[in-house]
Amino acid sequence: MATTMATAGIRRIDPRRPFTLNADGLKRIVLGQTGAAGLDLQALPPAPAQHPIKPQRLAADARLAKYLLAVVHSDRGSLDEHARQAVAAAALLADGVTEVVLLVFGELNDDAAALGADRCIVLPQYGSHLFAPEAELAALAALFKELQPAHVFMPDNGVADSDLGRRLGAAMSVASIATHVVEIKQEGLAVYRQQGSLMARRELTAIVLLEADAVDARLPFLGRGQRDEQLAATLGVAASNAPAGAFTDLGVKTMAASQMALDEADFIVSAGNGVGDVALFNSLAQVLDAAVGASRVAVDDGKFERDKQIGATGKTVSASAYLAFGISGAVQHLQGIKDCRHVIAVNLDASAPMIKRADLSIIGDAQELMSALLQQVRQARAVEAAP
Repeated sequence: MATTMATAGIRRIDPRRPFTLNADGLKRIVLGQTGAAGLDLQALPPAPAQHPIKPQRLAADARLAKYLLAVVHSDRGSLDEHARQAVAAAALLADGVTEVVLLVFGELNDDAAALGADRCIVLPQYGSHLFAPEAELAALAALFKELQPAHVFMPDNGVADSDLGRRLGAAMSVASIATHVVEIKQEGLAVYRQQGSLMARRELTAIVLLEADAVDARLPFLGRGQRDEQLAATLGVAASNAPAGAFTDLGVKTMAASQMALDEADFIVSAGNGVGDVALFNSLAQVLDAAVGASRVAVDDGKFERDKQIGATGKTVSASAYLAFGISGAVQHLQGIKDCRHVIAVNLDASAPMIKRADLSIIGDAQELMSALLQQVRQARAVEAAP
């Protein structure tokens, strides 16, 4: 356990605690500390929507000697933070004669250059909403044979990427594969063993499956970001010719957010101290079919049950849309919504932290906005229901 010896001025750090890789090298993660002693990932502000001008990592006339391959799945055209970290790992470990190639299963609306990729291959016909593991493996195996990459980087997220990475190693008879990687650098990587009591280190493997937060996805440079449509077409043909597996894809069944656990819901309507009419709020959440969340203050006031609390002392959510009414945005609450994709805030205080965090802010009374929105939604639903 990490301890602090204030009297002697010496800070003792658990040697098994992993590092995070970023453009400045390795930084040891020390929760609650910042600066030279460590990096507090939880306290980092969200990346700005528009990046400053950055240099391109590869020279325009660079003679490429090898490739690093990053493979990810997209969700509605975007990569989540874990996937971005896998791409960043390849970009940070690449040198001046190495091209970072990104293979995306699903659509991609993100800027491939900002992700650190020099060449991007997108297969929009596959992705998170289509279960086609044999076809995806065939496409990846074809690209693996074509490029012969020195290393393949994928997020070890427990879903499609994890499964695909392991099956690639088996299909291509890859001798070295590392899973649950918590630390990575040019000299090698590290994983936990014996229930986290031991950190095992080894050289970089051919296939690297990274745990979350092993890499800082914010890069000080850009990749070339070129789309390779010709290679995408070739891989598409290889995928379509893959033998059918012993399973049937029954499609995707969409569940309403109100029927899901709060930390799994994709659409959340949340209330804070500024919501006085709880019945109106609940009516709005019901007609929107959204999951209900609340700030700690609203829960402490008895307006909502404790299991609705969102924040560092409640639940951490990762909704695509988070609609906050009357929430000022304490730091604990902002930690709980740090993974939400789109945040919409309604508040009377234009200087509230939640307003600064939001992608769209509405300065106004929460009750008035809820009433107007409820009326608009009911009218829209009535039009849909009309013959």
